[in-house]
Formats: sequence, structure tokens, C-alpha cells
Amino acid sequence: MAIHIINPLSDRRWDDLVARHERATAFHQRGWLLALTRTYGFQPLALTSAAPGEPLADGLVLCRVSSWLTGTRWVSLPFSDHCEPLLKDMSEWFGFAQCLREESDRQRLKYVELRPMSQIQNTDSGLRPSCSYCFHQLDLQPSLEQLFQGLHKDCIQRKIRRAEKEKLSYEAGHSEQLVREFYRLLLITRKRHQLLPQPRLWIRNLIECMGDQVQIRLARKNGVPIAALLTLRHRSSVIYKYGCSDEKFHPLGGMPFLFWRLIEENKASGALEIDLGRSDLDQEGLLTFKDRLGSQRKLLTYYRHSRTEVTETATSKDSIGIRRLFAALPDVVSSTAGRLLYRHVG
Repeated sequence: MAIHIINPLSDRRWDDLVARHERATAFHQRGWLLALTRTYGFQPLALTSAAPGEPLADGLVLCRVSSWLTGTRWVSLPFSDHCEPLLKDMSEWFGFAQCLREESDRQRLKYVELRPMSQIQNTDSGLRPSCSYCFHQLDLQPSLEQLFQGLHKDCIQRKIRRAEKEKLSYEAGHSEQLVREFYRLLLITRKRHQLLPQPRLWIRNLIECMGDQVQIRLARKNGVPIAALLTLRHRSSVIYKYGCSDEKFHPLGGMPFLFWRLIEENKASGALEIDLGRSDLDQEGLLTFKDRLGSQRKLLTYYRHSRTEVTETATSKDSIGIRRLFAALPDVVSSTAGRLLYRHVG
């Protein structure tokens, strides 16, 4: 099989493939790729069996991540929970895998990483499992009443009723005010979890590049922002990408309230599923929360091909110390550090 490399940002055939392929998601969209390029300088490329001028029947999209700090590699895709190869069927997989190996070795990449939704069974592909996560998905096809009954009675249903009793206000969109309020809550949440925040520019670029496919949902109490969600949409599938909140207001049920509004609105608009994203296998609190929304779990495994063994250099003790440092940084310093460092870790 002859494999060609194209630029999905300039080749309009990529848009056509994403629009019609049943496995495409918001992470395949040109807007997501353009936001990655504008924010972090990543270089998108796609592998396809289609010759120049032919319609695309398949495609595997990646980004070249070049970093003096963490090395140069191809990733499909950075900051994306998953990215399924858009193939006609898995019989094509061997040809694409061979191209990935050859290009990785020829360009002396640190590694190539794929993040497919489905497991790669072919051991001759040269790609090996590198890490695994838990993935949650909520089926929106049952009735709204059935979806509500599927929520955990005490931890979700009761908090939704509490939020309604507290008369939390609600707004959805992607206005500049919503971006500011969302990002302020994001700073609070990332500091609580001892993590650097995503760059503010990343959120703005997502909205500029993806338009109405991005929605921020925000809850307020007496005008004060207390919780927010950011989602992405592609056809009948919605991806919950970021959530943030002020823990002082957690008893008011802001997050369960927003998730229920997310379910109601997307059910009404014809969406068939909500992708609740990946979680680390040891994040018991987050795993339990997603379970209680009535979603289903599955294992999500990433795969790599590398010329040498990729080893982690930071010890657990080092990681704890770094996270404590992140939590202690002032907001302006934390935001700047995120802007400078995120481009190295996609």
C-alpha cells in the first residue's frame, strides 16, 4: 500500500473525510488542529492511501511535537483524550503502521504515539501498549426520565434538586465574559489539584477556531461564578473536555446541575452520546463521579513505537514536590508557567 502524507490544514479533502467518517470526533476537526498549531506550534500531518487529487477514503492524523526539553515525536493527537485512525477497515492498519515505523526511524523521532479508541490487536504492527486510562461514555438514547433515573440518587439527583432550590443561574455560550469567568474557575481548580493551568490562549483559540462547536456552561450563585464546563461537539457526539469549580460552593451542587443541563440540552438537540473523556486509573474520586452520571466505562490504551525504551525520569517524590510548587504559585505566575511548559508535554 502506498501511503501519502498531506497537510490537513490546507488539504480540503481532510474536511470531507471528517464530515462523513463514522469514527471521526471533534478531535479530528480542522478547528482543533488549527488551535493546536496556533497555541503550541505543533505541525499537523495526515497519512492516507489516497493519491493527490483523489478523494480521501482513509486518514490517520498526527502532530509533530518538537521540543528541546522533551524531544521530537509524532502524537495522534496532543491534548486529545483519543484519536481513532479513520480507516475503511482494520485490514488497512498494517500499511499505515509500517509507514509510521519507517518515518519514525528515518526522522529519528523519540517515538510515535497513537491514542485509538479501539485496541490494536496486530502484534506485528511494531506499536506496543504504553499506558492505559479509564474512558467513560454516556448513552443519550434512553428517554430523559430514564437518564435522570440513571443518575446516582444521593450524590447527583439530590444535588441537582439542591441547585434548583438555591436558584443557581445558568448561562451557555462562548462570550468573552464566559471565557474570563471559566478561566478564573480553571485557575482555582488546577491549583486545588496541584497542576498547572492550560494557557488562556488555548481556550481563546479553541473558540476562535471551532466556533459554535465549543460551548461553555457556567453556573452562578447571586452573580458569583461557582462552576463551569467546556464541551466540544461533532455531529451527534459531545465531548466533555474541561470542568472547573470553586470548592467553597460545592455543597450547592453546581457541577451536577451543569451536567444535567448538558444532558438535557444535548438530548433535545439530537446528540446520541456524551464522551466524558479519560481518567487516570487511580483517580477514584473522578471515576466514581463519572460512574454516578450513569455512564459506561471502558479501557483506553495508548500505543507507541520508539527506537529506544522510553523511561520516566521523575520519581514519585519528585512529582509530589513539583505539584506542591505548582499549588503555591501565584495565579499570574502559574498561568505564565502553563503557557511556557504545555507546548513541551502534548
